[in-house]
Amino acid sequence: MKKHIAVIGRGLIGSAAARHLALAGHQITLIGPAEPVDKANHDGVFASHYDEGRITRALDPTLFWSDATVASIARYADIEMESGMPFFTQSGAMIAGPMESSFIKGVASVRDERNITSDRYSEAVLAEAFPYFSFETGTQAFYEPTMAGHISPRRLVEAQTICAQKTGAVVVDAIALAITEQSSNVLVSTTRGEVEADQVLVAAGGFANMVLPTAVPIQAYARTVTFFELSAKEVERLKPMPSLVLCLKDGRDPYILPPIKYPNGKTYLKIGGDPTDVALNNVDEMKTWFKSGGTQAVADHLTGIVQDFIPDFDFKSRHHEACMTTFTADDLPLISRQSDRLTVAVAGCGRGAKCSDELGRIGAELACISEL
Repeated sequence: MKKHIAVIGRGLIGSAAARHLALAGHQITLIGPAEPVDKANHDGVFASHYDEGRITRALDPTLFWSDATVASIARYADIEMESGMPFFTQSGAMIAGPMESSFIKGVASVRDERNITSDRYSEAVLAEAFPYFSFETGTQAFYEPTMAGHISPRRLVEAQTICAQKTGAVVVDAIALAITEQSSNVLVSTTRGEVEADQVLVAAGGFANMVLPTAVPIQAYARTVTFFELSAKEVERLKPMPSLVLCLKDGRDPYILPPIKYPNGKTYLKIGGDPTDVALNNVDEMKTWFKSGGTQAVADHLTGIVQDFIPDFDFKSRHHEACMTTFTADDLPLISRQSDRLTVAVAGCGRGAKCSDELGRIGAELACISEL
């Protein structure tokens, strides 16, 4: 039986869920505000897809995240073709660190169990293959040369939304304020009126508890990402580099994106990886964090990592921005039915962008179930 399903959250998981539900023939209303033009003075909610670079890779120390990403990557080409919106760059991806680390051991285990196509590089091979990097002594790496690299989360959300709309979905540019379950339907109150639906799927990330009748156990954390504007010469030197996750001996685990051209016409190298977790415990704290633009101390910390890792790194300018990740206690997404008419799909746990299409599909499938 086809239903009217309201999806709250126009981000990575929500837009993916809307596409899958629309393809299944349901009547879809996708609710959420557009990206703010002026973040510092924005009074509404935020999202973490306002960017051009996220790593995508099959390798992961956890089977679920690897499987979900493989499933998503397999659909990238179809989404790009249907939407006319390219978002995937196949630059390759690498995870590097000491083999004795639990993270690298986990990656090796999943690689072998799922037979993921990748090359294993010794310290000597790494130095020869990537002369512009300076790896720590004892580092080994797993390198995925194909079907890995980086995506534009901003363009992926746009692509998913276009696909959903082409299949009949309606987008409501508004903030959801409340959900009221009634005897025969669900009422969603928004800043632009009310939406009545048979089912509601909440995919609003760290802001989900703002609208849910009963809060779910998720924790949002502040993240600072740093961007280095590159000269044409430095872009050319670093052009062959893959997306990279580093596991350092001191426990730090930064990630680095290769040179990416942004909408302003400039090309940036991006790094993330906060040294400590700073919890954001309510909506006001989240909004204040996004408006802040991130933390200077973390930007300085990340700059030191880049300069140590890329000898003679030359950049024209540097800036940092605020981002946010949402986690669960078991480091897996929270995708569950909350009632007969309400489903939740949140918590990418720092890995949600690359596998968001599969997370959205799982949430969409669950939302179609008539009864618990």
